[in-house]
Parts: sequence; C-alpha cells; structure tokens
Amino acid sequence: MFGIILLSAVTVMQVYVFWRAGTVPFVKNHIPEKFLISTGLILWTCFFLNRIFDNNRMGSFSSVLEFISMTWMAILFLTSTPVLALDLVTGFGYFLPRYAPTARGLAIITGLLLSAIALIQGLRTPVVYNHEIYLSGLGGELDGITIVAISDMHLGSLIGAEWLEALIAQVSEQKPDIIVLLGDISEGHGESTERLLPVLNRFSAPLGVWAVLGNHEFHSHRLMEKSLIEKTNFHLLRNSWHEILPGLVLAGVDDLTSSRWSGRDNDLILESLKNRPQGATILISHNPLQIEKAADAGVDLMLSGHTHGGQIWPFNYVVKSRYPFLEGLHKIKNMNLIISRGAGTWGPRMRLWCPGEILRITLHPTMDRLW
Repeated sequence: MFGIILLSAVTVMQVYVFWRAGTVPFVKNHIPEKFLISTGLILWTCFFLNRIFDNNRMGSFSSVLEFISMTWMAILFLTSTPVLALDLVTGFGYFLPRYAPTARGLAIITGLLLSAIALIQGLRTPVVYNHEIYLSGLGGELDGITIVAISDMHLGSLIGAEWLEALIAQVSEQKPDIIVLLGDISEGHGESTERLLPVLNRFSAPLGVWAVLGNHEFHSHRLMEKSLIEKTNFHLLRNSWHEILPGLVLAGVDDLTSSRWSGRDNDLILESLKNRPQGATILISHNPLQIEKAADAGVDLMLSGHTHGGQIWPFNYVVKSRYPFLEGLHKIKNMNLIISRGAGTWGPRMRLWCPGEILRITLHPTMDRLW
C-alpha cells in the first residue's frame, strides 16, 4: 500500500511539473515536446522499476536505480512546491498572464537549486550536538556519564560500509561511556546486513552498545533483528530494561507502530519499565510516540528518532502533523525528551535545512542529589 501511495504521488508531481514546464517560454521555444515526454517517461520508469524489483538480488544496479529514482522523487517535490505556490498566487496564470509563464520558469529553477543544495547537505558528515541533561533520579557518583545516541542509519542500498566506518570513527572521538542505537539501523534492503556486521561490531563503549528496533527492522521481516541478536556485540532491548550501573536503568521498546507488523497489542512502554529498580530511568524508543505515557511512568529521559527532523524542507510541516516534536530537546512534565534527526537518510540521499546528527549527552544529577 505504501509503495502504491508513493508511486501515485510521484506520478502526480511529475505530470504536474512537466505540464507547467511546457508553458515556460524558454522550454516551448528550445526543447522539443517529444524530448520532454521521453525524459519524463524514462525517469518515471526508473522509479517504477525501483519499486517493483527485489533490491536484495540486483547488486550494484539496484543501488544506481535507487539513487536515480529517490533523487528524482525529491527533485519533483522540491520543484513542484514553488511552482504550485506560484500557480496559487497567480490563479494558474489567470492573473498576470504576461508574466506568469516566465515566473513559472524561475520557480522551476528555484526548485532545481534547492535540490542541488539538498544533495550537498545530505552527503555531509553528521553534526555532533551536545546536551547537558540533569536527572533527579541520578546519584552524584554517576555525574558526567556520557551517552552517544545514533538514530536512523538506514544502512542498505545507498548507505554502506564506507559511510558506516566514518560514522564509527566520529562516534569513537566522543569517548562515550554508553552507545545507544535508536532504531532503523538497516534500511531493510540493499547491501547485505551480513557483510556489514563486522563493521557494526566496531561500535564499542565501556558500558556497552545498546539498541532498539525501528520500523525498518520490521519491514525487513525480522532478518535484521535475528542478526542483531546473534551476531553483533549489541545488547538488544526488546520491551525490557537493564540496570547498567546501580541507580541507572536503560529501558528499550520495539518500534511503537510494530503491532501492525507483529500482531501484538501489548502496552510496550509499560512492559519495558515493569519492575525496574529505583534510580534514573532512560527510555530509548525509535518512534517519539506515547510521550505523555512515558513521562507519567517516571521516565527521566526519553531518546527517540524516526522523524529525521522532516529531512527535506518543507516536508517537515507534513511530518509535524503526525509528530508534534520533530527534533531537539523538550521538557514533558518531569521528563526530558530528545529527538534525533538521524545520522543517515531515508529515500533520497538529500537533506534540506535538516542536517544529520549524532547526539552526545552528558548526564548530571540535580543539585539536591549532589549533597
């Protein structure tokens, strides 16, 4: 169903952009209509083939096809947005009929420039964001514990071993006590997870590497989950908790939409926190959902990802209709919430005004716990 919706959206955007491009004076005078139609059909076919082929069996051709089709999808989105805005202002050319076609060409150029910027930003190294977090349940002896959190690597067709090696080196430079992986480690298709396991095992921290499953781990029919459990040095938290140090509890839940894939209707957050010992509680959840419930359950810090911060402006406004908090630090009652924009990208290797990030979190007790 998701693939049908995505294909339908790309088809509508492409028909609209090419229709409006055909009214631009330069295009009408210098680009043959047959060439315009043929180019559109080729690009649409690339996207269609990418949606129907089994990416795991097509090797490097799959990566090239996915890069072209996903990049084209983003270009269409970034181009159709200013063109539509202009059409709405001019009543689709009814107002200012002499100037609207030329202005429409400038809107298309704007979309293409934004696409180029998005591609450059999407290929940049993730930025490290530092947070100093004060937890009322944290004992003074744990002051200064450092967590590095990475979300949404989306390893697969477009993000592979070379990118992962650079990310691990960047994380190691932060000298974390704890590493947490916030889900969507795998894209669910593309480069074999088996080949990436030796690189993934280079993540290392004194108090361990901890992980939860994201929605894409379930998309891949749990193959990634099996690999994580059996072949990596990660400690996988599946609706459970672990006392990392006396007075510091780390709990983790499966992706909170996973009931659609697993058929489970359990209250995953409460299940993951059940019978935990006293102390500061950190909850890692790929999806930033049920935030109030986590706060009411006594969680001190919740770490999430999934939203990518919207990834490509202005798509963030669409994502915000689903998730009130897209990125950054928020205070929910007595709970701190940090949502990561993610280190990798979903779909196109593009970001616009939403750079990839690594979270470096230093924990401190509140003043009353220091005395």
